[in-house]
Amino acid sequence: MSDLSQHAARLRTLPPSCGPVRLIAVDGHAGSGKSTFAARLAAALDGAPALHLDDLASHEEMFDWMDRLRSQVVEPLSHGEPARYEPYDWTTRRFGPPRTLEPAPVVLIEGVGAGRRALRPFLAHLLWMDLPAAESWERGRRRDGPALTAFWDGWTVAESAHFSADPSRPSAETLVRQLPVGYEWLKGPGATARASHSVTQSDQSVPPY
Repeated sequence: MSDLSQHAARLRTLPPSCGPVRLIAVDGHAGSGKSTFAARLAAALDGAPALHLDDLASHEEMFDWMDRLRSQVVEPLSHGEPARYEPYDWTTRRFGPPRTLEPAPVVLIEGVGAGRRALRPFLAHLLWMDLPAAESWERGRRRDGPALTAFWDGWTVAESAHFSADPSRPSAETLVRQLPVGYEWLKGPGATARASHSVTQSDQSVPPY
């Protein structure tokens, strides 16, 4: 299989969206494979910094983290300055010591709600992991085991409410579907300026940017 280098190269050519930074969001349902994909894309981007929204959310504020994201991350990056945020520890239920996120040419934001309405003006590109909610949640439940059943019961209600009020998929420029080997990249609903076509990693035609 080919790697993600072609897609990464084209993402680097996008205009900066947050000061000097190109913010690339990876959104999708919990359990859809966002973290794994984002890690592979970050590697293809020569180790691009990645912010995981699990670090900004909490048990009490699963989706009410936009103010933290704006003040701790978006505003500093928009001025070309390092962001400093306090990652949440889901075991101790406390925010921990600050971490730094450098204003690199490309920065990934990965997590459920990464393509939310309030964040989209700062994004250079929005990718959506195109796996249905029920299938994603079942994968997540299998991954986490029965000990987290109660958490998942609450999470699915909160996630459904969030995407009902603020859907990300209709604004995604790219839909990403996991294959047995690699990923398929499809033109998303948000990419309205070009004719619909699909691109896989082995395809040499231009991806839907």
